[in-house]
Amino acid sequence: MKIILFLLLSCSLSFAQQYDLIIQNARIVDGTGNPWYRGNIAIDKGKIAAIGQFKGKSKNIIDVQGKIVSPGFIDIHTHVEYTISSIPTADNFIHDGVTTIITGNCGSSDVDIERFFKRFQAKPASVNVGTLIGHNDVREFVMKSEMRSPSAAEQQQMENLVSKAMKDGALGLSTGLIYIPGTFAETDEVIGLAKAASAEGGVYVSHIRNEGAKVKEAIQEAINIGREAKMPVQISHFKISAKPLWGKSYETIGMVEAARREGIDVTIDQYPYTASSTNMGTMLPSWAFAGGDEETHKRLVDSTIRKEIKSEMLKDLKADNRTNFDYAVIARYAPDTLLQGKNISQINKEKKRSETADSEAELIMDLVDKGFAQMVFHKMSEDDVQAIVRYPFTMIASDAGIYAFNENQPHPRGYGSNARVLGRYVRDFQAIGLEEAIRKMTSLPAARFGIKNRGLVREGYAADLVIFDPETIRDEATFEKPHAYSSGIDYVIVNGEITLKNGQHTGVLKGEVVRK
Repeated sequence: MKIILFLLLSCSLSFAQQYDLIIQNARIVDGTGNPWYRGNIAIDKGKIAAIGQFKGKSKNIIDVQGKIVSPGFIDIHTHVEYTISSIPTADNFIHDGVTTIITGNCGSSDVDIERFFKRFQAKPASVNVGTLIGHNDVREFVMKSEMRSPSAAEQQQMENLVSKAMKDGALGLSTGLIYIPGTFAETDEVIGLAKAASAEGGVYVSHIRNEGAKVKEAIQEAINIGREAKMPVQISHFKISAKPLWGKSYETIGMVEAARREGIDVTIDQYPYTASSTNMGTMLPSWAFAGGDEETHKRLVDSTIRKEIKSEMLKDLKADNRTNFDYAVIARYAPDTLLQGKNISQINKEKKRSETADSEAELIMDLVDKGFAQMVFHKMSEDDVQAIVRYPFTMIASDAGIYAFNENQPHPRGYGSNARVLGRYVRDFQAIGLEEAIRKMTSLPAARFGIKNRGLVREGYAADLVIFDPETIRDEATFEKPHAYSSGIDYVIVNGEITLKNGQHTGVLKGEVVRK
């Protein structure tokens, strides 16, 4: 009898399930918002094969000793269409726990989505990638930078491009209504394109027309577009960047809630900082850029038109209760890299110009005329940031690209948005709970964009996972020293492959295309 039992035991062990990887002794935060629980996770062939207490073995075992294991973070607002092929390791995202990104935001994308996906499949990255179709690039393709309404034929051509992009796998239509040439579009034009995306099950994603003094009107426009096109609405990097409106986020959030009660599916996303980042051109009136760079230059050297541009700039400055442009810091400026990291008032003073807003406006126009400048704008309040992060339908998104380490002076959000939420707003400020924060980074964005089999710790789902210590996780990037990877994240697993191990990128490139 003993011999028989021994043989049976040996047989059962020899046939025990073999897994590619087992994660042991985890506190699992599954992405639903439900409380964490203790268990193990088995991974096989890129999928989550078993959860909890199970029989099986693997040559690769990670004992996380009670640390958190959650779904990989899904960053729904990025700008990587022009950098993903040159820096496929996407280090700044991986070190912040991001396993899936959505690009094509703010109206900017590759117009040919199938071509974009083929390039990615030919040269994969460390993260999964989905994309939106961008209104600005579609409009540029059809109408150049002209400041006018489209003809019926042009409108139809743009709608056809959006429809094709959706059929090719785009997740929705994005707009950037403060950027050229999207800012020249009337609402009806956008509704037409949104309907084309809606017909294919897309989401309308908008960098709204104004985030400052006219933010409420801009939010209402986005809601109206969703209503007319009968589609979900995602308002990008939700904020209040007008000083006189600080503390009014409860009103703008209230507008979102009112729309939801009406039956319009509106959600929002946020990067958890009090500064934004965009190009210097947004400091000038949009009409100054109509017709392209050559026409812009002509206006900037015409003394009469230049005076009109400056007048509008100073009017906007005064409306924001500011006396100078010290809130605006240069992040990237190829014509003179020594200006990077300095604000407009500093540069104006260093050049020994008159220390007035008038002189600073002249400086800004000079800089714009010489080349593109990426900026960081310190224009928000901490109270509003916290109010927005608490809202149940806020997702966490970086609004960042892939950064080359130690190049330029970028916004730190590209390195630390998720770690900042988990360290600053969950652990330090206790503004929201751990499970709720993880939900905002995982299942909520997956559900919003219809991303199947990601965003939850579930059997059969893609093995996109993050392992971190909730007591030590934090963002290390600052505005002064932005090039710093987040700490406290030990492992990142993408499609079953260990991509970050003991805080070090392994170089693995196992990201997949995420299509509608």
